[in-house]
Amino acid sequence: MISANDLQQRFLRLRENKLFEFFVISVIILSALLIGAKTYDIPAVAMDVFMVLDVGITLFFLTEIIVRMIAEGSLRRFFRGGWNVFDFVIVVASLVPLEDSEAALLGRLLRIFRVLRLVSIIPELRVLLSAFLTAIPRMGYVALLMFIVFYIYAAVGSMFFHRINPQLWENISIAMLTLFRVATFEDWTDVMYETMAVYPLSWLYYLTFIFVVAFVFLNMMIGIVLETLQREHESQSLESGEGEAAEVHSIETRTADMAQRMARMEAMLEQLTADSKRTSK
Repeated sequence: MISANDLQQRFLRLRENKLFEFFVISVIILSALLIGAKTYDIPAVAMDVFMVLDVGITLFFLTEIIVRMIAEGSLRRFFRGGWNVFDFVIVVASLVPLEDSEAALLGRLLRIFRVLRLVSIIPELRVLLSAFLTAIPRMGYVALLMFIVFYIYAAVGSMFFHRINPQLWENISIAMLTLFRVATFEDWTDVMYETMAVYPLSWLYYLTFIFVVAFVFLNMMIGIVLETLQREHESQSLESGEGEAAEVHSIETRTADMAQRMARMEAMLEQLTADSKRTSK
């Protein structure tokens, strides 16, 4: 009879098996393809096959999450991991039935989010998502400053250009939408040439706005994301014990340990020297 500990070790080896991980990724991709295929006009026979496949995929996800729970050893330890909670919520949401009922639409919508399980399975995607979430607060301050610039330029544009084209500059909210169009370079020269017909120097207005918003602020956001991504990679390297960051941390740890040993040896030598002097006296 298999003991609980043996069962846990078997499931742990299964969870860490690369072939099993590849199979899980393949099932997630198949699930995503089924969701996309259902948006087309397909025969009823194919729809029945898709329904059977959907049930099989849901049962597989349920089995896989149970395997991971058992491999973790305890439910408390399993739910301490944020990605485990993320996967559990998606799997439970997939259990909503797809029959013709009020919950059918909700079930189809929730199944779309099964694609997000790729993020929790693939470590590189987890690093990218963690970096993005970590960078959001710092990006928020840049976005706030960008909004202030948008607001000032929109007020100026509305004051000067509202008579030229009310559809683009009638009030500050519409002017901000126009400036967003300019910032994304969507036919912005047409807007500029229209105002230049009345105000020949209005090109200064557009060029300074593009320089500040498109070149400065957007590059600041990119810099924040890249810096955060580098930190996440370093954190992952320290956790896994691999990579340049882990090697540097290991060298620093050994250096600090050697410095402590040298300090203890110096203290012992000083003590021995002091004892020898007292003995000679």
